[in-house]
Amino acid sequence: MTQLSWIGSLWYCLCNITGPFYIYMASKIDDRYMLAVACILSSLAMMLASITNEVWQLYITQGVMSGVGASLAWFSCMRGPQMWFSKYRGLAVGITMSASGAGGLSFSYIAGACFETIGYRWALRIIGFIQLGLLAVSSATCWRLNPPRKNIPIVDIQDLKNKKFLVLFFIHLIGNFAFYIPSGFVPSYARHLELDSFMRSNLSAIMSAIMFVGKISVGFAGDYVGRFNMAVICGLMACVAHLAVWTTATSAGSMWAFVILYGIFGGGYIAMITAVITEVVGIDHLESGTGWAFFAWCFGGLFGQPLASAIVESGSDGENYRGAVIFAGCLFFAGACASWVLRVIQGGWRVFKKV
Repeated sequence: MTQLSWIGSLWYCLCNITGPFYIYMASKIDDRYMLAVACILSSLAMMLASITNEVWQLYITQGVMSGVGASLAWFSCMRGPQMWFSKYRGLAVGITMSASGAGGLSFSYIAGACFETIGYRWALRIIGFIQLGLLAVSSATCWRLNPPRKNIPIVDIQDLKNKKFLVLFFIHLIGNFAFYIPSGFVPSYARHLELDSFMRSNLSAIMSAIMFVGKISVGFAGDYVGRFNMAVICGLMACVAHLAVWTTATSAGSMWAFVILYGIFGGGYIAMITAVITEVVGIDHLESGTGWAFFAWCFGGLFGQPLASAIVESGSDGENYRGAVIFAGCLFFAGACASWVLRVIQGGWRVFKKV
C-alpha cells in the first residue's frame, strides 16, 4: 500500500465521519447552510491540492478537507429522500444513491481527459469548479420536511440501544469493507489478465454506469417486493458475483459478466440497506440512525482496500487477487445473512411476505 493510496482510504473514512454528530449539527444549522460549507470546503480542497508539492499536503487537502466536506454534503442529501417519501422510499433512495454511479462515470472521463491535455494541476482545479457549481445548486434546493428535534445531545446514542439497529449497524460496517474492493482492484486485475487497453481503462467507469441503473431498478423493485427482501437478494447475488464469477474470470467476457452483476446487485445492496434505516429506527430517529449507519462506513473506508491490498501482495508473485476476491465475497455473504436476520426480526419467517 503506497503513501498515495492512503489518501483515498483517508477520504473514504472521513466522508462519513460526521455521522454521530450530524443530528446535533442539524438541530443548530439548516441543511442548506451545511451544504454551503461543504461547497466551499470541497472546492477549496481541490484548488489547494492543485498547488501541493508534498504527499502530506495531499493528506490534508484531498484526504481531510475533501473528506469532511463530502461528509457534510452526504448526510444532508441522504436524509431528504427518506423524509419526503414513504411508499416509494426505495426508489427515491435508489435514485439519490445512483448519483454516485453517474459521478464515478463522468468524473473519471473528465479527469482522464484533463490529465492528458492540460495536466493534473488544472485537472484538479476544473474538478473543484465543477464541485462548486453542483454543491451550490444542492445548497439552494435541500429543504427539510420536518423541523429538527429539540434538546439533542452532541452524540445521540439512543439508536444503539435498539437491537434491530445494532444488526443494521453491523450490516453497514462489514458492507463497506467489501463495497469498494471491486472499484479499486478491477482495473489492476484486468492488467493482470493482460486484457486490451479499452477494458483496462473503462471497466471501472462501466461498473459505475451499471450501478446507476442498478440502484434505481433495485430501489423500484424493493418498493414492491420488500426492501428487506431485496437487501437479502442483492447481498447473496453480490456474493455470487465474487465467488462464482470473479474468482474464475480469465477473459474479457467473464469480467464483463462480473461488472454487470456487481453493478446491479452490489449497488442495489447499498441502496437497500440505506432504504430500510427509517423502518428500523422510525421517522423520529431518521437523522441519528442515518448518521450512525454511515459512520460505520468509516472503518471499511479506511481499512477495506488496505486489507485487500495486503492480501493481494501476500501471494508469491505479489498478485493474490483470488484471496482478495474471496475476502470480499465472504463479507457480502455475511452481510446477506445479517440482512436475513434483520428481515426475520422485522417481518417474521414467512418467505414470500413483503418486508
